[in-house]
Amino acid sequence: MSNPFRGLSRLKSVLVGAVSLVILCSLVGFILEPRFEAADLRRFPAPGELIQVGDHRLHLNCQGSGSPTVVIDAGAGDWSASWAVVQREIAELTKVCTYDRAGYGWSEPAPGPMTARQSAGELHALLERAGVPGPFVLAGHSAGGLTVRLFAHNYPEEVAGVVFIDSMTPDEHASGSGEQVRSGRSILESILPSLARLGFMRALSVPLTMVKVLPGTQSQIVSSVTPRFFSAVQDEYLGLSGSLAQASKVRSLGDLPVIVLSASLGNDATWQKKQTSLLGLSTSSEQMFAEHSGHNIQEDQPQAAIAAISKMAGQIRSEGSR
Repeated sequence: MSNPFRGLSRLKSVLVGAVSLVILCSLVGFILEPRFEAADLRRFPAPGELIQVGDHRLHLNCQGSGSPTVVIDAGAGDWSASWAVVQREIAELTKVCTYDRAGYGWSEPAPGPMTARQSAGELHALLERAGVPGPFVLAGHSAGGLTVRLFAHNYPEEVAGVVFIDSMTPDEHASGSGEQVRSGRSILESILPSLARLGFMRALSVPLTMVKVLPGTQSQIVSSVTPRFFSAVQDEYLGLSGSLAQASKVRSLGDLPVIVLSASLGNDATWQKKQTSLLGLSTSSEQMFAEHSGHNIQEDQPQAAIAAISKMAGQIRSEGSR
């Protein structure tokens, strides 16, 4: 007759072995993760410069020359690397700057939730301390559209035009997205940053680091496995409800030239209606479409983003020469 306790003993041994292996891997990952991050910085050095803003430094990358200066603000969870193709083309026409919000890309982290008002203030300080000349054409993608909306409102004398690239709108606040944000953030806060500190996110991404579709793709993937990246994501999403509320108070930009570039693929009628509502921010606005793109126009159809930004910069330049 077989011993029923033998199977339980084997199961216990397997469980103990599995737990021991997880603990060992976690310890190894905890020790090696900082070393991998240091190696990443040597492999993918910042293409721009780090500028002190408050108690942390932000990465700013400016290319080209001329006026107006285009400033591109990426969407939530994204940073300068994904805009490399667009920046390279715009640099042939005028000065163009991309930057990384706190914790993203090559920028240092900042404590606490990040809102559009805070990001707009940090961007203004960054440009000022770096000596980047205006006037500025601000191009904001997705949640970056909230930041440039606040920037244009708070520093109107420095802004010559705004390009909203499939931008979020304050209507998201009314639709209850704040609850979705809080729910989604709790998972990020409790799991992903901790897993990243133990090196698990890096281990899962190893096959992806071999991919190179666009300039900056490898550095972007490598940067997105760090603890500070996931902490930045959670802080930004924690502040998103506040960002939407702040943006809702900016109901007019007067006659400031505005171009709304909207993606045609993957967006429902409600989203398109919200895109059209952005035209009401200015008495001098127009809408353009990326016919072959989803939300990430800079990747799906970068020429559409290039065309919209170039059109705005050209318009400002021609008006300034009169």
